Amino acid sequence: MEYKDYYEILGVKREATQAEIKSAYRKLAKKYHPDVNKTPEASSKFKDINEAFEVLSDQNKRARYDSLGSNWQAGANYTPPPGFENFNFGGGANSYQYSSSGINFEDLGGFSDFFNSLFGGGFSSGGTRSARGGAGSFYDDFQGGFSSRANRSNAKQKPAQDLNITQDIKVSAKDIFNQKPVTVRINNLEKCTNCSGVGSVCSQCHGTGFVTYSKSLNVKIPAEVKEGQKIRLKGEGKTGSNGTKGDLYLIVKFSDKEYTINGSDLTKTIEVTPAEAVIGTKKELQTLHGTINIKIPAKTSCGAVLRLKELGLPKKSGGYGNLNVKISLAVPKNISDEQIKLYEQLLKLENAGK
Repeated sequence: MEYKDYYEILGVKREATQAEIKSAYRKLAKKYHPDVNKTPEASSKFKDINEAFEVLSDQNKRARYDSLGSNWQAGANYTPPPGFENFNFGGGANSYQYSSSGINFEDLGGFSDFFNSLFGGGFSSGGTRSARGGAGSFYDDFQGGFSSRANRSNAKQKPAQDLNITQDIKVSAKDIFNQKPVTVRINNLEKCTNCSGVGSVCSQCHGTGFVTYSKSLNVKIPAEVKEGQKIRLKGEGKTGSNGTKGDLYLIVKFSDKEYTINGSDLTKTIEVTPAEAVIGTKKELQTLHGTINIKIPAKTSCGAVLRLKELGLPKKSGGYGNLNVKISLAVPKNISDEQIKLYEQLLKLENAGK
């Protein structure tokens, strides 16, 4: 699941006061409320805004959220520690589904998986929380809107997560070609070893029962790796209560501005001018194997592909794949008046021949 930066969502600093948080929430909620904003993204933004306010406007939930640390980035993969998702901030099975903002999140599609992993799928704040001065008065300005559904009995809890961690790893063509380990940083949340997850008065977890730990691992990328492929690192997952170690699964994501990767084959786009495409030319080309000169044949069309054998990535069986050079036409950035006149003459000749 993706980590949500609630401070970023509301546009406030991590040290923001409650007054600043409430002010930011009111402005954004008014802007994106579905009753007044009919754009497609309004509903999703409104949900995120209210979820962020639900956490940051409550002292206990904010402290628990802050215990994750500030080294997380919005959108980063996040995995809760064992049993963390079963934590419940109140109510029990027969709790109400009101939020501190006075809004029923089931009508908004429910809390996000990230929220539920922190506070439990059965979280509730009690049916009268909106009276504490949260967003209730603002919400009432819209004359209802969402209906409350109280007394949700037998709320289903998500099953406890196992000890495995799943995270993306960004890989470039150069990483695969060099066959050198790629460094990946792991951020994870686990029960505090100082207080055994009890929390209360603890200098290490500050009463939350959990601490964030980070570590860096060097990972070897296999030859002919495919996007979406999982790389398993045994014993690098979370630690269970009995000391058992889970595994780390890294999902390969290609991240390369120069090459498109397809197994051991690469594709690279180069630009030629219209004149070069018609007349033909020679180009200096940077490859993973070094700098080479290639010949662009006369009358080369835009989108044409030139195949250069054995200039791709390593193969499992030995040798290398191919480098496919894709031709793209580009008008020169600095073009003189004389060149423009020549293009005009060329255009007249082309039109005359039709």
